[in-house]
Amino acid sequence: MTEMTNIARWQAAEEGQFFERKSALDRSGGARKPRKAADIARDIAETLCAMANADGGELVVGIEDGGAATGVALAEDKLRLLLGVPKDRNYVSPPLPCQATQVVAPDGTVFLHFEADWSPNVHLLSDSKCLLRVRDRNEPFDKDKVKALKDAKAQGLFERTFPAGARMDDLDEALLATFAATASPGSTPRDALARFRLCEGRNGHAVPTLAALLLFGKDPGRWHERCGIDFVRWEGKERKSGAELNITKRFRVEAPLAVLLNKAFESIKPFIRERQYLHDLFFVEKLEYPTFAWQEALVNAVAHRDYSIRGLGIEVWMFDDRMEIRSPGLLPSPVSLEAMTRRAHMHCSRNPLIVRVLTEAGYMRELGEGVPRMFEAMERAGCYPPRFEAIGGAVIQVTLRNEPIYDRATLDWLKQFADVELSGDQKRMLAYAHAHDDRFTSREYQKVIETDIYGASNAIKDMIRKGAVRSTDKGSRVYEVKEPLLSRTDMPEVLIQLLPMLQRKGSLTNGDVRKVCNMSRISAVRLLNELVAAEWLKGTGKRGAGALYSPGPGLLHQAQISSNNREADTMTHETDTMNPKD
Repeated sequence: MTEMTNIARWQAAEEGQFFERKSALDRSGGARKPRKAADIARDIAETLCAMANADGGELVVGIEDGGAATGVALAEDKLRLLLGVPKDRNYVSPPLPCQATQVVAPDGTVFLHFEADWSPNVHLLSDSKCLLRVRDRNEPFDKDKVKALKDAKAQGLFERTFPAGARMDDLDEALLATFAATASPGSTPRDALARFRLCEGRNGHAVPTLAALLLFGKDPGRWHERCGIDFVRWEGKERKSGAELNITKRFRVEAPLAVLLNKAFESIKPFIRERQYLHDLFFVEKLEYPTFAWQEALVNAVAHRDYSIRGLGIEVWMFDDRMEIRSPGLLPSPVSLEAMTRRAHMHCSRNPLIVRVLTEAGYMRELGEGVPRMFEAMERAGCYPPRFEAIGGAVIQVTLRNEPIYDRATLDWLKQFADVELSGDQKRMLAYAHAHDDRFTSREYQKVIETDIYGASNAIKDMIRKGAVRSTDKGSRVYEVKEPLLSRTDMPEVLIQLLPMLQRKGSLTNGDVRKVCNMSRISAVRLLNELVAAEWLKGTGKRGAGALYSPGPGLLHQAQISSNNREADTMTHETDTMNPKD
């Protein structure tokens, strides 16, 4: 690719797990001036260490977050210092597997491009801090878990092996061309493979890795006996054998991993039933499993399975009441069953090459977000949360149940809290309260959610802070549901910030606005006057610092619109993950 093609790609690319931009300009004080080389070097070391400890990735210095190409205006010796950061033990240890390049645009603007490979080692900064790339952030990693991370990284070497007898002719040229056009525009398929470390030159010839053969091979089964997906539909709720064998459908989906998931989705989709329920004299159809939930479970199974286990494959078992997705291999550290159950945003790839290609292909987006979103999709559908467990010490199983945790009326009632960021347990407590005169106690929270008094106390305080519940009396441990004032649609952003306090207190003061918006008294006065003039608020009581501001006509009208929308929503709204046409 030419320099201009590269620069255009860097300007347009979205920052995330595999890509980061850094500015070389200092805008403090209002004037633009070059940043100190030492500060830029620290940014380079942190980002490249985090990427090498995760899945690898690219860093470009000289492009702003918004994509403006401002360049690096430093002397040659400073540029050499920055390009040498990945190998300099004064910044990182051990040195990073990284290509560092100075790119000069036709107009003379200089950019620094770094491409860090995944590394089997764990790399530390000069202060011994360990960082891990998670989505678009460089997250601190617990040093006590570094050994576990090293052990997990050792598994990443398997996909980088070179099977005996494998040649580039064993790859599907059409699949490679499609991938290159999407992931590396302007590159040849061979160059794209090399860029993603999917092939390597040996004895004057390019040789594909196992990952390349599984992703793009003409016959991936030649290189791994169980790299497909087995589907079994069981009649009833139990697995039977012998004379009572209750299999109604069985098939295997086999294809290169680059297209395997799409083929599996299309093959399994007809078995996801639509169910009808009666609502306001109309029948409404709903898929028994949210599309995002079961497809994300399958994506994770393909991306993160242990391909060194050859005797087992990915299996999807469907019963009348549940769907089970099984993937060979236990979770790589620092990911754990406990962390997944509490929806922690964690990411560690056993197969970083395969993960990166699936991400470029659009199957995986924000790494570390998939599991939390699975929980959210199941909750929105009114179903029980996904269950993750280890089976037989060698398989991870995800179970999705199609039985509703709430009845339809309760699920519709909960939709009014869609704009309030509540956990699944907090929503369960609201549903419990709704069935008990809209009230509950701390003891009931402990019993229903199966937590201790401290967990209940923290959760209830959070619900009060967000305006979902309130205490019935000062010092009381009896709480009542406080239905949201309105949705957040079409309101000024600053009013959205003030809503929780307005809902909690019923009115606002100048001091409330200063506290929430972090502004001066004069600015708060000006803001309140603007909100009153726009009829979002109305002033009550005396003027000056003691004035109170309660919901105005615009806010009350919006609340009515929100209420009407919620009623209509129960008739027409299903999440996009449930749409069978998607």
